[in-house]
Amino acid sequence: MNRLLCGLVLTAAFAFTNGVANAGNATGELPALKIPERLESAVPLPMAEADLPSVVAREYFKVSEKALQLECPTFDKQGDLIFCEVFGGTVFRLTPDKELSSVVPDPELRPAGLAVHKSGRIYMAELGDFASRGSVISMAPDGTDLQQIVPREDGFLPDDLVFDRDGGFYYTDFKGGSSTPTGGVYYVAPQGGKPVLVVPNLRIANGVGLSPDGKTLWVTELAGGRLHKISLSNPTAIAPFGSSVVYSFVGGGPDSLRIDADGNIYVAIYGRGRIMVFNPAGFPIGQYLLPGRDEGHNLRSTSMVIRPGTNELLILTNDWDKGQGSTIFVARALAQAAP
Repeated sequence: MNRLLCGLVLTAAFAFTNGVANAGNATGELPALKIPERLESAVPLPMAEADLPSVVAREYFKVSEKALQLECPTFDKQGDLIFCEVFGGTVFRLTPDKELSSVVPDPELRPAGLAVHKSGRIYMAELGDFASRGSVISMAPDGTDLQQIVPREDGFLPDDLVFDRDGGFYYTDFKGGSSTPTGGVYYVAPQGGKPVLVVPNLRIANGVGLSPDGKTLWVTELAGGRLHKISLSNPTAIAPFGSSVVYSFVGGGPDSLRIDADGNIYVAIYGRGRIMVFNPAGFPIGQYLLPGRDEGHNLRSTSMVIRPGTNELLILTNDWDKGQGSTIFVARALAQAAP
């Protein structure tokens, strides 16, 4: 190749980067950056996730025209959906024929997670003063007979919880920040007793779930933006080399998670109006998008749940200050709820 041809090739290589022409020229025109339309969304999908299989959920039930911080979805023994509103301390009940009722078991509680014990009692993880005085309580299905399981005096901020097969439970301690890993995951045995630390040094531990066989604990860090896969050798011990970060999120923080019967993990992305799905190895395989997210609506996607015996996936969100209230959306999960 002669020198002239080499010069032309090098000039072309410098003028084009990633297939985009350098807009500068001798007339003084400045190089201009053109943003693709898909990146002009209020919450654009990260490049690594934009090509994941996606589906837009549809509206299932309008809970309120007000922006309520909906959380905690689970199903009771009667098949009713129960969920909560964090700041008002309300526990809602939605029947299969969409009749909504509510109870405030204690106006001082700040519920963030609900789970139903095999006895039928409802356990609540609540954030208390959002600093150091949260608790775990249990109550009868109608919201009466409150009993302390983890008292506020213990200094935790319980945010979410999940039962194992024996009736013990794990809960996340919603403490810390992006530079302060002071949160963690704790276990309370079936017979009660002091919480035992299982996963330390987390940056606002949030969602928690168990694989169908009960051997793998999944945890999200809201401020750390990470999904943890924890192999357990017993309820309070991590197996040798059994702890790993399988995914780091871009943009919004990972909130609550749920697991289906095939072991797929569903993670709500708070502030992004979507749910990501991971296979049992922790690889992203799909996502559920909420209507209006590109225009900035329904972004506070906090949690989701699969109706037992079905693959009906219900997703909770609110529109905060954008005017569309608090809504439950619905789509089909990849599998039925975990047993």
